Order: sequence, then structure tokens, then C-alpha cells
Amino acid sequence: MADFYQNGIITTLHNLQNRPTSELEDELTNFAVQRPMGLILPSLYSELQGPALSNIVSELSTVPYLDQIVIGLDRAAEKDYRHALNFFSRMPQEHKVLWNDGPRLKAIDDNLRDLDLAPKELGKGRNVWYCMGYVLASGKTESIALHDCDITTYDRSLLARLIYPVAHPSFSYEFCKGYYARTAHGKMHGRACRLLVTPLLGALKKILGQMDYLDYMTSFRYALAGEFSFRRDVLRDIRIPSDWGLEIGVLSEMYRNYAKSRVCQVDIANSYDHKHQPLSPEDAKNGLSKMSIDIAKALFRKLATQGVVFERGTFRSIKATYYRIALDAVENSHNDAIMNGLTLDVHSEEKAVELFAENIMKAGEVFLERPSDRPFIASWNRVISAVPDIFEQLLAAVEADNKEYMERIK
Repeated sequence: MADFYQNGIITTLHNLQNRPTSELEDELTNFAVQRPMGLILPSLYSELQGPALSNIVSELSTVPYLDQIVIGLDRAAEKDYRHALNFFSRMPQEHKVLWNDGPRLKAIDDNLRDLDLAPKELGKGRNVWYCMGYVLASGKTESIALHDCDITTYDRSLLARLIYPVAHPSFSYEFCKGYYARTAHGKMHGRACRLLVTPLLGALKKILGQMDYLDYMTSFRYALAGEFSFRRDVLRDIRIPSDWGLEIGVLSEMYRNYAKSRVCQVDIANSYDHKHQPLSPEDAKNGLSKMSIDIAKALFRKLATQGVVFERGTFRSIKATYYRIALDAVENSHNDAIMNGLTLDVHSEEKAVELFAENIMKAGEVFLERPSDRPFIASWNRVISAVPDIFEQLLAAVEADNKEYMERIK
């Protein structure tokens, strides 16, 4: 049974009675007259070769209310890009594939790099940033959703519920975060959120005391969800990280730019599963190990902008407090799993907690050693100021790529 409890300091929109998806889609089709809707899909080429994205495309092909779909394609050679154009061609909606590794978009990236405006790291953040730029450049949509391309439990109701809060003409939300139970196939997942983010926020509250920002962050039921939606004006001034801190960074930017009454979260799925990251305890540059360091750095940087002064002793206290809270979280999750007939490996959970505790210290060391790091990609407002015709360049490059290589397919 869904709850209807409003906890925290942002609005929670629940799934109280499983409305038919067709009803939501009928309403969204009407909303689209006033607020045209779009979707951003950041994707690695490798995801085109798995079952998840094929099902996502099949589901999206039946969605009636989308005016535009923008696909950001990473790690793709020319033959891969041609395959991608053919792969997505079954979607009847207007759609464009951004070939991020192609010569035209790389030339734009090189020019921005010369001005110190380009994303400094490859990855999802960079991909999303260029997709956001294209959405702004095209100017065809007012309400935009974004979700990952590796969701193995996807159906189109997820998108309908995700975009509804920013598409409804009488709602004033600028940003909406999706949430869900991270369970699938008889297992409980979501280690990075259950065992890192939630206990770390709890530890920060104990060490630093009450802070409005920490109250805001703990209000989100699944802070690391890769699914969110927003109004178009959000895109101009948002500064996002290019690393695994993307989801935390986006929430922090919404805290900086908008009143909390303009931010909400919505229940978008009864169960959810996607491609799992390895723990990678031996390699701090990959998997959940890198993710945990980037997430902790994102939180520390944001707190520093709130006036928090960090020292090495502070990080030692945070680590110790986190470790105790996280071990309790393992026990809580284990009990929850047992009662719901799910499996959960306590040993692997505690190994993850041990790794995350060490990585909190590593993140603190990086923060102290490199205080002048600029973790965020420049806002599009700043890019436009430096390169007034950047949108025309983006539109021309994407259009030329799509036209040239679609003709080759034919």
C-alpha cells in the first residue's frame, strides 16, 4: 500500500491508486498544447546492444504526447552512429541523435575548451550538458524529462508519471525528481543510496548540526535516481558536475536557484532495476568506488559554499559517525528484505560500507588538497555570453550529422 505522508521540506507526489497509464497520457496530450514536452536520453553506444534500450524504444514509440526526443550518444565510432540512427528510427516522434564523438560536435567542444568552457571529463554529465544545450537551441519544448537508457524494468508509465508534475499547466513546479523502490528479481538493490548517501547525510547532520540544505537533501527518497524532469528555463543557469556527482549536483543547483516550493519528487515505479556497477574496491577510478568518492566530494563542496569549514579532523569524525550509521542501515535493510521475501547479502553490504567509509576520507583529502578545482560545467548562460552563436553551431552540427549519415543508411 502506498503511503501519503509528506515528510521533509519538498512536496512528495505519491502513487496512491495506480491510475491507468492511458488516462495520464490523455491528460498529458492535452497539456502539450500549452507546454510542449520533450525527453533527453543520455546513452552509451554499448547500451544499444542490450535488451533494456530496445524495450525502452519500443515503449516510447507508443507515447503520444512527446514533441521531441534528444539522444546523446557517447563512445560511438562512425559505424556505431549509423547503427544508432537506424536503431532509433522506429520512433515516430521527432528525434535527433547527438554524436558526441563525431568530428562536428568535437570541433565545437574543442572551441569551447580553448575558452575553458567545455566539460573537463567524459561521462554522463558531459553528455547531459550537450543535450540540454541542444534542447535550449531548438526551443521546441517547455517541459522536459530525462532518464537513463539501461532500465530493465521500463514501461511508459514511468515517463508519464515523471513528466506530469512539470507539464500540468496549473502546477508551479520547476523540477521533479523520480523515486522508486530499488527492488527487482527478488533482491534489494540501491547500495549507493541506502549505504552511502542516506547514512552520510545523517552523519553530516550529527557533526554539523541542523542545516536547511541537509534537511532539503534528506527529503529526497532516492537522491541518486537518474530520472528527473524540469521546465526549460532551468537549463540556462544550471551548473552540473561532469562526474558521478551529477545527481547530487543537480539537486544542489535546484536548492541554490529555486524556492523549495518549486521542487517536488514523484513515485514513478513499483519496482526498478538497471545495469549494476561493480564495487571495484581495488580501483578508485571505476565502479561504485569512484561513484562514492565523487558523491562525497559533491556534498562537501556544496557544504563549503554554505560556509562550512572542513579540516582533516572533521572528515575523521564524519567517517566514524557515518560508519556506525551505515552498519545500522545494513541491519535495517536486511530486516526489511526478510519481511518482504527478498534476498540481501549482509557480508557484501558491510564490505560496501567499509569501502565507502574509506572513500569518504579520500574525498575529504581531495577536497582539502585541491581547493581551487572547478567541479561544475559552465552554465549555458555563460557559454552564450562568450560564444553568442553557440546554439546556431549546435543546431547546424547535429542537423548535418543526422542528414549526412541517414542518407548513407538509405
